[in-house]
Amino acid sequence: MTDTPEYVPPKVWTWNKESGGRFANINRPIAGPTHDKALPVGKHPLQLYSLATPNGVKVTVMLEELLALGHSGAEYDAWLINIGSGDQFGSGFVDANPNSKIPALVDRSGPEPIRIFESGAILVHLAEKFGAFLPTEPAARAECLSWLFWQMGSAPYLGGGLGHFYAYAPFKIEYAIDRFAMEVKRQLDVLDRRLAESEFIAGADYTIADMAIWPWYGSLAKGVLYEAGEFLSVQDYKHVQRWTDAIAERPAVKRGRMVNRTFGELSSQLLERHDASDFELKTRDKLPKPE
Repeated sequence: MTDTPEYVPPKVWTWNKESGGRFANINRPIAGPTHDKALPVGKHPLQLYSLATPNGVKVTVMLEELLALGHSGAEYDAWLINIGSGDQFGSGFVDANPNSKIPALVDRSGPEPIRIFESGAILVHLAEKFGAFLPTEPAARAECLSWLFWQMGSAPYLGGGLGHFYAYAPFKIEYAIDRFAMEVKRQLDVLDRRLAESEFIAGADYTIADMAIWPWYGSLAKGVLYEAGEFLSVQDYKHVQRWTDAIAERPAVKRGRMVNRTFGELSSQLLERHDASDFELKTRDKLPKPE
């Protein structure tokens, strides 16, 4: 292991310098809004405020899957929240999600608006609202929710752990990268062993567990996420690869991963989504720009 100067933590930590790395300008140790800005509201009962990070993709895939099943009540407006510019710290967004993280959903289908934040909570809310993609039989439901919460607990080691130290930190720390690489490979092995015995994560049926896990670990399996595929030998996880490819071919998944996307090929980006016909607009230049 490379020798590094020993760091001795102070008795009391203070915020007296930027954290460094790609997201230093938006990292801070306090919550709450930094500026006043109301959230826009479109014509549909479901108002989504998001960005096409893995956590955001979970929800747009779920909404597109519900629409594909014929649930017209799942029509939604998807508004872009640019986290690099600090949109998540606007007063309206903080009202929707006091944790200032995307995604946030406001369900306006009832007499009073309901806010739902945290992607897993949004998936459960939508699954229960429309009676889809969450089994009702107790054992199957427990299996599905167990894997959903597995993702919620595991992905921080992939994102904030390996992703930060491998891809975004201002300098490389061998111990940190080794520690999180080991954990992420263990997680891939957990998934690979499960998918060796089951077509989908929670069993024979496609559920919100797949929708939650695929945007993170499917992207990782294809070497897209953090460009860490070769580093982690992701090709060795054959069952994860099979599952990743199968889900990627679903039409609703293809649509959902486009929504609120600001990177990649222009044909893959739909900055905002207000109607199913919006998918016919293939380039950013043809799309309305958010204020």
